[in-house]
Amino acid sequence: MKDTPGWASPGSAPSGGEQPDQQDPAQPTDPTGAGQAQPTDRPGTNQAQPPSKWSKAQPPPAQWSAPNPQAPGQSSPPPPPVPGWGGHPGPQHPAPGGYGPPGGPGVPGGHPGYGAPGPGYGTPGWGGGWGGPPPAAKPGVIPLRPLGIGEILDGAVSTMRTHWRTVLGISLAVAVVTQIGVILLQGLILNDTASTDALNDPTATPGELGRALGDTLLSTSVVMVISLLGTIIATALLTTVTSRAVLGKSVTTAEAWRDARPQLLRLGGLTVLLLVIAALIMAVGITPGVLLAAGGSTGAGVLLALLGGLGAFVLTVWLMIRFSLASPALMLEKQGVRKSMSRSVKLVRGSWWRVLGIQLLAAIISYVVASIVVIPFSFAGAALDGDGISGLLATGGTALGWTYLVISGVGAVIGSTLTFPISAGVTVLLYIDQRIRREALDLELGRAAGLQGYGDAPGATPGS
Repeated sequence: MKDTPGWASPGSAPSGGEQPDQQDPAQPTDPTGAGQAQPTDRPGTNQAQPPSKWSKAQPPPAQWSAPNPQAPGQSSPPPPPVPGWGGHPGPQHPAPGGYGPPGGPGVPGGHPGYGAPGPGYGTPGWGGGWGGPPPAAKPGVIPLRPLGIGEILDGAVSTMRTHWRTVLGISLAVAVVTQIGVILLQGLILNDTASTDALNDPTATPGELGRALGDTLLSTSVVMVISLLGTIIATALLTTVTSRAVLGKSVTTAEAWRDARPQLLRLGGLTVLLLVIAALIMAVGITPGVLLAAGGSTGAGVLLALLGGLGAFVLTVWLMIRFSLASPALMLEKQGVRKSMSRSVKLVRGSWWRVLGIQLLAAIISYVVASIVVIPFSFAGAALDGDGISGLLATGGTALGWTYLVISGVGAVIGSTLTFPISAGVTVLLYIDQRIRREALDLELGRAAGLQGYGDAPGATPGS
């Protein structure tokens, strides 16, 4: 019979019916148990068994059963499943002691073999292997330990799913108010086709182009300011909701508003300051090239403006990522603008690329979700409007009808309602994750959640 570990049981009878202690008289006894094989081309010579992979010392044959099929009328209860290495089912053997050396786990004095549960810490395995640390406590939407990217994204979605009344209520209210303001401004004040006509007219004078460009920038700036105000309010309220969701506690919209209201002005100041810093850096990078091009060196000026703009963009991204955790630091630690920016720099230091990757992934997910919702509504509004889809795709000046503004605004409300919790939740959970990694914030969170044994150890780092 083929001697294959995992299928042939030690001490079982060979398939020819011979007992393992029977030997050919012509064969000398080998004290090592290996034996000498006879040439295969000699007729009439009994073939010796191949070298065994098992130790010479085996348990009595009565403790083992042969793997051959049972004879008619015989039945034996199936052996219980034996946990294998790493918790997977190991090789199934008729023997109750598992697959191991003599004196299995059921024999006094024996020790666990392959597939037997060992005395080690963790999952039963080969001799009781290390199964890793115990699972961290999870009172809320995240476990109280350093988080992975998937856990941060899942925590943001779980917050929206678990506390959907508060989260979606805040997002929907902010999105509705914001879009109503944008629609009214675009429909009553900013919907002027003269500016667009001048920008698309090659015969327009420099004065007309300047006025058209100024009107376009004003329209865009007003819409951005309204959207920015809505984003600030939604971020402030959702930061409070997410921080409570980490502890497994719910919060109403009124409670979130009372907690976030004292910090709204500071959060607005922080947001405006970051925008001003980014604009100044971009202006400093592009201005030398623009001045050089205005002086007559058009080619060199354009090249310098491109290089300066690229360098300014890289510097802006670097600074914005370093300050990306200032918003939750300001809201949750009740800090000022400068203190929250310094806290963000401290938390991001050494993890810049990780923070960038998570923030970029969250931004891409939010953009994709918003596009899936907004684009169909935009085309539906254009199709139902007077000029149809051709008016939406036209390059010339076309007035936006109220039908298009209202239908596209509904799509924008739905998209903002879904994306506000994702962007705000990821930022808050990333801030909490960085504090867990650097300041053992999980101890304070466990104590705040009422877990036994958390925060009692001396030397717990206060979150400051």
